Amino acid sequence: MKAVILAGGLGTRISEETHLRPKPMIEIGGRPILWHILKSYAAHGISDFIICCGYKGYVIKEYFANYFMHMSDVTFDLGNNTMQVHQHKAEPWRVTLVDTGEDTMTGGRLKRVAHYLEGEEAFCFTYGDGVSDIDISATLAFHRAHGRLATVTAVRPPGRFGALSLAGEVVQGFVEKPSGGGSWINGGYFVLSPRVIDTIDGDETSWELDPMARLVADDQMRAYCHDGFWQPMDTLREKNLLEDLWVQGKAPWKKW
Repeated sequence: MKAVILAGGLGTRISEETHLRPKPMIEIGGRPILWHILKSYAAHGISDFIICCGYKGYVIKEYFANYFMHMSDVTFDLGNNTMQVHQHKAEPWRVTLVDTGEDTMTGGRLKRVAHYLEGEEAFCFTYGDGVSDIDISATLAFHRAHGRLATVTAVRPPGRFGALSLAGEVVQGFVEKPSGGGSWINGGYFVLSPRVIDTIDGDETSWELDPMARLVADDQMRAYCHDGFWQPMDTLREKNLLEDLWVQGKAPWKKW
């Protein structure tokens, strides 16, 4: 099975980092968050990836082109103009990097890689700027069982602030950063049939609007509910939160 990763957005809300690189290349624990996402999928046996590049996509291409250099010990003999790699550390991944345009919307990016999905019964689809401890294998089993064209993972967003439990003016308790309002939202981890691409009109189509609405109207979407860890990286504060979890050895998404 293949996984399509959206990695082409501008990331304007975390411009402190994205003026130099695309958001999926912002590092958590010394590795791009894109690497963490791929590792999560690989832990469930998915190792064939299609990366939808856009803004500063060359940075992603250069990273994978020199992947073994990033991961291995190397000696450069400048006098003899030679290089010796002491350890070859590589992942058993196949990574296809596709320039899907700087201004293309999320649905348009998916439509642009449709020919890489020909012959697939289903594929995974997610964003390149968040991590989760979602059980991807269970999501796939759920998708196969219900038989519809699309599965969306529903999550409860983390609360940003602690909540007070009040009875009038009496404080009865305090909950540290509860889930946001109890509502389920789109968690961004999809399992899809390639047939869903027919609902996308073109580059200007946002996947989250018309295509998803059409699938819902046609009774072709089901939700897999995930009550575990889920955290996007939209701001510098959220980036620092993920970094702190990794440094402390408490990263819930690290399942490899």
